[in-house]
Amino acid sequence: MSTEPNRSLSPVAPFSLFSAKDIELFQAGTHERLYEKFGAHTLEYEGVKGTYFAVWAPNAAYVSVMGDFNNWDRYTHTLLPRWDHSGIWEGFIPHVKKGTLYKYFIRARSGEELFKGDPFALYWEQRPKTASITWELDYHWKDKKWMEKRQRHNSLQSPFSVYEVHLGSWRRPDPHNHEVFYTYREIAGMLAPYAKEMGFTHVELMPVGEHPFDGSWGYQQTGYYAPTSRYGTPQDFMAMVDAFHQAGIGVILDWVPSHFPYDAHGLYRFDGSHVYEYADMRKGYHPDWNSYIFNYSRNEVKSFLLSNAIYWLDKYHLDGLRVDAVASMIHLDYSRNAGGWVPNEQGGRENLEAIAFLKHLNERVYHLFPDTQTIAEESTSFYGVSRPTFMGGLGFGMKWMMGWMNDTLAYFKQDPLHRKWHQDEFTFSIMYAFSENFMLPLSHDEVVHGKSPMVYKMPGDDWQKFANLRLMYGYMFTHPGTKLLFMGDEFGQTEEWNYKSELKWHLLEHPTHLGAQRFVKELNRLYTTEPALYLKQFDPDGFEWISANDYDNSVLAYMRKGATIADNLIIVLNMTPVAREEYLLGIPIPGTWNEILNSDDPQFYGSGVLNTAPVSAVQQEYNGKEYTIKLRVPPLGISVLKQG
Repeated sequence: MSTEPNRSLSPVAPFSLFSAKDIELFQAGTHERLYEKFGAHTLEYEGVKGTYFAVWAPNAAYVSVMGDFNNWDRYTHTLLPRWDHSGIWEGFIPHVKKGTLYKYFIRARSGEELFKGDPFALYWEQRPKTASITWELDYHWKDKKWMEKRQRHNSLQSPFSVYEVHLGSWRRPDPHNHEVFYTYREIAGMLAPYAKEMGFTHVELMPVGEHPFDGSWGYQQTGYYAPTSRYGTPQDFMAMVDAFHQAGIGVILDWVPSHFPYDAHGLYRFDGSHVYEYADMRKGYHPDWNSYIFNYSRNEVKSFLLSNAIYWLDKYHLDGLRVDAVASMIHLDYSRNAGGWVPNEQGGRENLEAIAFLKHLNERVYHLFPDTQTIAEESTSFYGVSRPTFMGGLGFGMKWMMGWMNDTLAYFKQDPLHRKWHQDEFTFSIMYAFSENFMLPLSHDEVVHGKSPMVYKMPGDDWQKFANLRLMYGYMFTHPGTKLLFMGDEFGQTEEWNYKSELKWHLLEHPTHLGAQRFVKELNRLYTTEPALYLKQFDPDGFEWISANDYDNSVLAYMRKGATIADNLIIVLNMTPVAREEYLLGIPIPGTWNEILNSDDPQFYGSGVLNTAPVSAVQQEYNGKEYTIKLRVPPLGISVLKQG
């Protein structure tokens, strides 16, 4: 049987979606919507329906489109280079419909032949297949109410309690088959009600861009403009975001502009040359992740990444971007030994090109989508990550507080008997808590690679482990800053996270785990309903130490402040398993105080050391404060008090 392709489908050369202005912006590194130009666009040209293709391959000698519409013939449907030397190859191919498989065949000037997926593809085949798929992004959104009012949910004066989720392992239809997944729509039907009931304000999705290897968790992407087909179509992903919004929950995407893998169909050496990555591997290769680094000095690459960030906010209504591995982007010596990196033009270690890109990115995101947030995963003391660019900062809305996370986990791993010797390390976070707009993260990175699940980081017997866990979460939710908790942490998952299997939901049959889950739910309720915990979460006026020097008892106390004195909360932490009866605490203001949350409540599997009656302050100086209250301080517990 003949496989001769239909040569009547040859591309039409003169047609283009690019204007001269588009080319100017593309080459200036400031084009914000390249997804409307590049890639595959089904449309009608001169009365004929078909698909327009455009790809950037500046060092190619020949480019064609091959796919199931032409029996994967590499010589039938040739794209033509633009006359303006932009490196763009384009053409309109009649009768190519939505749902068509395709790739670009590229012959480099060296003669090397490459078969590449479309960097701007909206949809891809499910791995291990690697073809791009022509698609459209038509969808009828039903989240108008959310979009009109999301400023109140996403502002820096609003509570941000984030539930970090890996979509493939939160739940699975078959726990014994890691090749089968729920769809985006099915996940939404379970996850949105769960997050809502638990009181989380946002979910953060680990990277969903198309990626070939499950074990990369999405961080090694080849399809930057396509939600992975593992869980369905782009419309299915839209429906999931829509469902969260209708439930009153924001959606943050873990976005990865820091690196990409070397898969043959991906961005690496796209046209036989270093198109997207730095050519010098001292800048262009990530030793930690065996992947390649975007060339932030190349304007066309900056346009690609800028457009990608805006694409997710524009087409998928996402409420924010958590930007992965910012430290690796802005430091030339990141994970490199002496001699393995190249100083910048000023002789320093900063990647000035990446810094300039991130500043411009944040400026444009907040200009176009002022009711969203960008959040940096940045692990160094680099100045002003979450400060405005006009103040010399990078312009992010928030920054992960990695120092708090490391110090807190190190402290809680200590035997309570020894904690008094480490109390200054524990309280150190307040010394710099307001230098950035910090988000407190207990993320997936803390429960993988031999680090143990969260509950098993805690010392002591079973009761003490869970008491410590509740105490740590209570401290986290009353500490200044927004919050992020990884899935499973909320109920004390007993195994390290494994992307191949779902969470151990059966643990909720045990009162210890159910108590932990109930406590996290109550923490979310407290955080989202008490203005003292969020109105001034980035303001030093919102925090005051009451007692930080009771080393012998390992008891600490602080006040969180709202707009009025009536909003103020007193938080008392007991870091030992010894209950403190009739504990005297000096406080700066008078009044009668009611205990509104206690982690030792029996409903949380606590021992029941509670303050059931109102606590009245007496005018008696104690520990440098004008008033004194007498409390029952729970063992390995947190007590939260509010004026009655």
